[in-house]
Parts: sequence; C-alpha cells; structure tokens
Amino acid sequence: MVYTSGPPEDARTTAADRLRDIEAVTDAALSRLDEQALLDTLLDRVKKTLQVDTAAVLLLDRSARQLVATAASGLEEEVVQGVRVPLGAGFAGRIAASREPVILTELNASTVSNPLLAERGIKSLLGVPLFAAGRVIGVLHVGSLSGRRFTQEDTELLQLAADRAALALRSLMAQDDQLAAVALHRSLHPAALPELPGHELAARYVTGTGNVGGDWYDVFKLPDGKLGIVVGDVAGSGLQAAVIMGRMRSALRAYVLETADPAVALRLLDRKIQYFEADAMATVLYGLYDPASGELRISSAGHPPPVIALPAELSACALPVRPDPPIGTADDPPRQSAVLTIPPGGLLCCYTDGLVERRDRAIDEGIGLLADTMRRQLETRDSRAGRPVSLADDTCAAVMRDLVGHAPARDDVAVLILHRKPSG
Repeated sequence: MVYTSGPPEDARTTAADRLRDIEAVTDAALSRLDEQALLDTLLDRVKKTLQVDTAAVLLLDRSARQLVATAASGLEEEVVQGVRVPLGAGFAGRIAASREPVILTELNASTVSNPLLAERGIKSLLGVPLFAAGRVIGVLHVGSLSGRRFTQEDTELLQLAADRAALALRSLMAQDDQLAAVALHRSLHPAALPELPGHELAARYVTGTGNVGGDWYDVFKLPDGKLGIVVGDVAGSGLQAAVIMGRMRSALRAYVLETADPAVALRLLDRKIQYFEADAMATVLYGLYDPASGELRISSAGHPPPVIALPAELSACALPVRPDPPIGTADDPPRQSAVLTIPPGGLLCCYTDGLVERRDRAIDEGIGLLADTMRRQLETRDSRAGRPVSLADDTCAAVMRDLVGHAPARDDVAVLILHRKPSG
C-alpha cells in the first residue's frame, strides 16, 4: 500500500489557480469603487478569469418587470442601445425568473430575446442571478465566440463573482438611494420661510428612523397676497415615502392656483393620487390665510387639528376643524372647509402626528401638552422684550423641547408656527 502526503502536483496547481481566480473576482478593493467602476472592473476580471469574450450585467427594474443592460465588456452595445429584457423571456429573463444558472449552447430566436447576442457571433452563454437579501436584483452573464463548453466549476466561479458584485451593488445602491432621498427631501422643504409684514413664521423638521421620511410642511405666497399653509404626512418611510411626498407637494401647489377653497384643492389632490399613486395614503392639512384680516380658511384630510393660542384669554386649544378622510382612502368623499380667525397676537401651530403621538400617550394628551406649551409662551412673551428671537421661533423651540425632548423621535416630526403680531 502506498501512502501520499497530499494531492498530486497537478491537483495542487489547479487548486492554487482556482484560489487565485476566486481572489481576482472577490478582491476587497472592488468595494471602494463607485457602482459603474465596480461593474466595469468586475466584468474585465471575469472575462480574464473565465477566458470568455463577453460579459454583461443586467439589473432588474421591478416596476417595469424588465432587466436593463447596465454594464458590459465585449458587448458594449447592449448598454449603449439600452437593451431591456422582459422578466422570464429569453436567456437573461429566464435566469432572473428561475433564480438558477443557465448554460446555453444554441442561440436562436427561441432561446434569446436579444438579437445582439447572435449578431455578435456568440456561440455559448453562461449566466447566473444576482441576489441581494434573498431577492434577485439582476443577472451576470458571459459569452464565448468559440462555443466553449462551460463547466460546473465555471458556473460556481461566475456565481461567486455575481455574489460579490451583488453585495457591493446593494451597498452602493443603498448609499445612492439615501443620498438621493436626502437631496430630494431637502429640496422639497422651503429653503426660507416667506416674509409677511406683521407676522412671524418658524418651522422645524426632524426625521424618525433614517434620514428621510414622508412628512412635510410648505408655506407660500399666492398671487392675491394670501398665504398657503400645508402640513402633510405620507404613510411609509424612506425614499419611496419621500418621492410620494414630493409628488403630492407639487400637485397641491398647482391646484391651489386654480381654487380659493382648500377643500376643492384637497379633493383634486385626492383624485390625482388615487389615479396615479394607487397605493399611496396621506393625511394633509391645507389652510389659506389672509394676513390683512387674520381669516384662515382650512380643510383637513384626516390630519390632526392645528392648535391656536389666544392672547386675550391666555389660553390655547385645538381648532374645531372636522377631518375628512385621508388622501387615498375613499372614493371621492365630500370635503369641507372651515373658516376661522387668528386674532392679533395669536399663535397658530400646525404639525404632524409624530409631535403629539406616543405609544404610551393618547394623541389627545399630546395635543393638550402642545396647547399648554403654546399658552406658556404667550404668558411669558413680555419677558422677551428686546430679544432678537421671534415669538414664533421661540415657541417652535419650546414645542420641540417639551414634546420631543432628548430621546430621538420614533416618527417624523414637522412643526410650523405662525404668529400674528399684536396691532399697533
């Protein structure tokens, strides 16, 4: 009997080559590249390692249920021409739908949906799915002009490259989504509040979990000199909620130019959202304020009522605004506007429910705490004489201090305060 101390020399050489190949496509340096540079570098390494002529990545567009050519080497026209492959169709579509690798040795109209593959002269293909968090996010495939036979080892190596790419892509796409969402969110909040003679405005906004959310506030002057005041809360969180919020904000800004009745504007917004954003839901408060008279015409789509502090009585309470159904929840429900007056010296606070609602506290209790804070601000207003901070801004700070405190908010919080200065 003959004993050996290890595998034959050729086996050890093959194992060493295999390890080098794996290291080539899993190099940690790839994660320091941006998304496009990572894909381009990865495809070049895959081509060299597998000794193939083409390599391409198609990423899945879930809304369109299509794979989109995103990066290619040796088959650049796929990207240049914007190739899209329906999910489940052809070579790449079948890989994404089945979630399994596919080896193809015969290219024709029944096996591939992208004519560029045959036109390029490719005779055999190997493709594997890209996974992120258990979901298919795309396909990585390679092609040979000589018609080489792909092996199980080739498939394993390509899947390893795909897994490496998917991990880095997931991180990069998350960063891109986060940056895009933050930029979008910042762009949709007023850069500066309008200046209104005889009035002060102040606002605060903080997110709950993450850097973006679906809450917003908006203040704008209308052509007739009146002031539009909006506070809203889109259901959900993250980039998707921010996108819906942006669409609602833009649509409502357009509708308020067409009608002087907030209830009509909210009805138009509801119809638009239910038609174009069928799964979206939001609460929205829209008020039209006349700075000359102090009249506030206001309508609520399921939103918490504003709180007003009255200087004569040194009191504060929620405005008697009956909420209609939230946006996106009912089939064209009737909507109404209430007409109220903010007296000289009065404070108005519009907010989202993240300010007043807690797991251990009823929303009515939170609204009561808000009213108490606003009343105290009116009581101590004389002590602010000569201070540069406005009563509106001072009240905003006090509201955030008393109702949000030191613990990070669990939900988004938007606060908008208007102070009508005393006459004379």
